[in-house]
Amino acid sequence: MKIKRHVVGLLQTNCYVVWDELSGEAMVVDPGGDSAKILATVREKRLALRRIMLTHGHRDHTGAASAVRRKTGAAIYRHPGDLGGGFLHKVPKADDETVFDLEDGDEFKVGKIRFEVIHTPGHSRGSVSFYTPGALFGGDLLFQGSAGRFGLKGGSFRELVKSLEERIARVPDETVVYPGHGPATTLYEERRTNPFFKDARELKKQYLEGRLK
Repeated sequence: MKIKRHVVGLLQTNCYVVWDELSGEAMVVDPGGDSAKILATVREKRLALRRIMLTHGHRDHTGAASAVRRKTGAAIYRHPGDLGGGFLHKVPKADDETVFDLEDGDEFKVGKIRFEVIHTPGHSRGSVSFYTPGALFGGDLLFQGSAGRFGLKGGSFRELVKSLEERIARVPDETVVYPGHGPATTLYEERRTNPFFKDARELKKQYLEGRLK
């Protein structure tokens, strides 16, 4: 698997072009802006872009999705949980031709590389992560030393820590996390030092002890 990161848009969002070297099939994760950069990589690497994968519906992650779709014919995939989610959201509706729903547990392939969709709400209702052994594209779920904002419409601190504690619990420590903003990290490092994981453990303890409803 090859990965090219582009930092796009005013909010410096990480957009990833991911491809299978043998087949040349590719996906782009979170094309938030600067479609020319993204399309230049597709051309330079001679890639067949099949999928535009959105981790959530905020404009800084979706802004160039339609432009990339028009130029390449790639279909857009997103979780329906972010539809109608406020002024920051720009989520295309499913149309059975170019825009499709994602659900927890869905699987898809980029060439020979198999990915799983994990629903990881908290930053937004429709936030999802894309996992393949060795890599997790988590959008704004988790950053180096921090996590995504949960105070925006559709966000929830409790859902965010539940996503960290439970929904990605089976993802191995050695997995590299490719976040929506900032540098890549590993789950091992974040589970060891990130305060949001400590909050997740404390909330789970309170829940099990009957102190949190």
